Amino acid sequence: MIGKLTGTLLEKNPPEVLVDCHGVGYEVQVPMSTFYNLPNLGEKTSLLTHFIVREDAQLLYGFATAQERQTFRQLIKITGVGPRMALSLLSGLSIDELVQAVALQEAGRLVKVPGIGKKTAERLLLELKGKLGDAVVGNTSAQAHSDAHSDVLQALLALGYSEKEAAIGMKGLPAEVGVSDGIKLAIKALTK
Repeated sequence: MIGKLTGTLLEKNPPEVLVDCHGVGYEVQVPMSTFYNLPNLGEKTSLLTHFIVREDAQLLYGFATAQERQTFRQLIKITGVGPRMALSLLSGLSIDELVQAVALQEAGRLVKVPGIGKKTAERLLLELKGKLGDAVVGNTSAQAHSDAHSDVLQALLALGYSEKEAAIGMKGLPAEVGVSDGIKLAIKALTK
């Protein structure tokens, strides 16, 4: 029903914002990825929205990009995943990280998000497999097709690199690289 809001940003109280659209203030729940990219109070903002009507409430969720909104919609289709958990996932992981976790079937990444247990993470991985393909960015799809890349990533994480650092180190890896060579190349890229 309400697909987009454009107006003046009146309040920011994570994860909720208040947007004034010609005298009507809309309370909008947003993921932290969107929240951090909002302008200052009093400035104009535009959010893509998803409107949910329940017996006891009417809720509006806002997103900076169409990709975020589409991912949110995929998440809430999964049994046991409500809007609050979907927002938590989008706040805890970037879409690229979520796509990579699903492609590589890494439940450990999802469990790090508050409110996501092991069983929920496994269900998310199972039900999202193949559904987030449009959101693949960069060489994530190449990594998903290579077991060696998955092993290299796990090795970098085990060596103490953060997920972000490991992803940076893996960016330039050839598609057909072996595990030991991949680890060496990734570490070399990270120490430059």
